[in-house]
Amino acid sequence: MTHCIGFYVPPHHQLLDLAGPLDAFNAANAASGRQLYRWRALSRAGGQMTSGAGLRVETTRADDDALDTLLVVGGAINAVRRQDEVATVKRVAARSTRIASVCTGAFLLAGAGLLDGRWATTHWSRARELQESFPAVSVEADRIYVADGPVWTSAGITAGIDLALALIEADHGVELARQVSRELVVYHRRPGGQAQFSALSQMEPESDRMRVALAFAREHLSEPLPIERLAAAARLSPRQFCRTFRMETGETPAKAIERLRVEAAYLRLQDGSEPVEVIARAVGFNDPERMRRAFVARYGHPPQAIRRISRLS
Repeated sequence: MTHCIGFYVPPHHQLLDLAGPLDAFNAANAASGRQLYRWRALSRAGGQMTSGAGLRVETTRADDDALDTLLVVGGAINAVRRQDEVATVKRVAARSTRIASVCTGAFLLAGAGLLDGRWATTHWSRARELQESFPAVSVEADRIYVADGPVWTSAGITAGIDLALALIEADHGVELARQVSRELVVYHRRPGGQAQFSALSQMEPESDRMRVALAFAREHLSEPLPIERLAAAARLSPRQFCRTFRMETGETPAKAIERLRVEAAYLRLQDGSEPVEVIARAVGFNDPERMRRAFVARYGHPPQAIRRISRLS
C-alpha cells in the first residue's frame, strides 16, 4: 500500500528541508522497486512558493484530504509563526496519521498545539526560543531528531534526511533504510551521540592560547582541572588566564569545563548502557548528583530522562 506524504511548504522555506527528505523517500521507492511513497507539496494558498534561496516550488492548496504523513518544512521564523500558517497546519494535521517537522517547522507544530506535552527538537539556534515560546513542549536542543508517539521533529537542514531515514526504517525496516543511506551517501545513523552542535564549537575563543586550554581540558576531563592547570596549558598566569578566558568566551573557566563534561556525559548516555555513576566518574564529575544538577541546568532533564528519550528515537 502506498504511503501518502504531504510536504507543507511555508513562505521563504529552507530548500534542503524539503529536498533532503523528498530524495530519501524517492530513493526508498527506487531501492524497493515499488511505489512505497507518493507525495505532494502543499501550502496555505497553493501556487508557487519561493524558497529562502530564491528558487520556486509549485504547490497545491492544502485541503482536507487525509494524509499518512504530514511533514512540515522549516522556513523563515516570521513565516512559521504566522497565525494563518499555523491554522492551516492545525487543520491538515487533524486528518494526518503521522506528523513531522524539519528545523523551524517545529514552530508551526507548536503553534498549533501539536507538541504540547511532547518531546521535540528544532535547529540548535532556535531551541531556546521554541522552549520559551511554548513552555508546554519539552525541547531537546541537542537531538538530531525526536520521535514522541506519532509526532516526529528534527533539527535543521541536513537533519531532515536523518528524519526521513528514521521514518523509512519505522515503515519498512532497517535494511531498506540502510540501502537508502548508501544511495544518498550519508550515515544510516549519525555517529557521535546525535549531538547537533558541540560545546567546544559554541565557545569559539579568538586566541590560540584559549583554544589550546580548551583542547587540553577536553582531553583530560576525567582529571581535576583547576585554574592553575588550565593556565599552565595556555602559558599564562592564573589571573591573566581567567580574565582572557572570560573576555573571549563570555563565561568562567569552571562553567566552561562543566559544559564540556555535561556534553561528554550526554554522548556516553546515548551511545551505550554504562551506569550513570560510571559515566559521572569518567567525565570528571565527583558524584552522580553533581552531574544530575548540571544536566537539569543545561537540558532541563536529568540523565535518566535523556537516556530514555534517546532510546525512543
